[in-house]
Amino acid sequence: MQKHVIITGASRGIGSETAKFLSDKNVFVTAIARSEEKLADLKSYNSSNIFTLPLDLSDPGAIPVIENHLKEQDFKIDGMIHNAGLLINKSFEDLSDSDWENQFQINVMAPVRLTRDLLHMFSDESHILNIGSMGGFQGSSKFPGLSAYSATKGALSILTECLAAELSGRNISANCLCLGAVQTEMLAQAFPGFKAPVEAENMAEYIGTFLLDGHSFFNGQILPVTIGNPT
Repeated sequence: MQKHVIITGASRGIGSETAKFLSDKNVFVTAIARSEEKLADLKSYNSSNIFTLPLDLSDPGAIPVIENHLKEQDFKIDGMIHNAGLLINKSFEDLSDSDWENQFQINVMAPVRLTRDLLHMFSDESHILNIGSMGGFQGSSKFPGLSAYSATKGALSILTECLAAELSGRNISANCLCLGAVQTEMLAQAFPGFKAPVEAENMAEYIGTFLLDGHSFFNGQILPVTIGNPT
């Protein structure tokens, strides 16, 4: 039976490339992002396997739209990739309450709501994959300007461990991949001129493969994915 996966933050970068990779593996993909135009471009890549929903996940009203889509397509959720993220590069003293709140809304609360409110539509042996960051990996090098972003990714890592414990009785696995620097539009906006050692297409292949197979070997794990020194 053909599997179905939800990917957030799917209009560009890692999310978009992972949607393409999985669709090529004959997986149905529901791609969620705010940009309707970019999602339309993504759907044209594989219109048979890619379904798109232009939504703002900070709006709780997005959940009923997703639920209705799943019912209309008769989809269960075999995998969910929480990839949507917000990165604000500011010194700690310049970060406003609004900056902190916005990053927690997108990077933590959106995955919480999406997982909790759609839990009844997950299939047996499904896999929740949180896309974390080396900035949120305990003991890794930390960088000025990323205190709020790293804190949200640290929270997402611990949420992963909690989900694995909470959902073990439902046979649902949860893991977190803490990525090092990947060349994406978001990275370029936050760090102009910086060149990451890994391209989005290469990381997407790793993420897609891990989503499909990784939960056979891992559950509740926070895994560094970097070619640099994680400490």
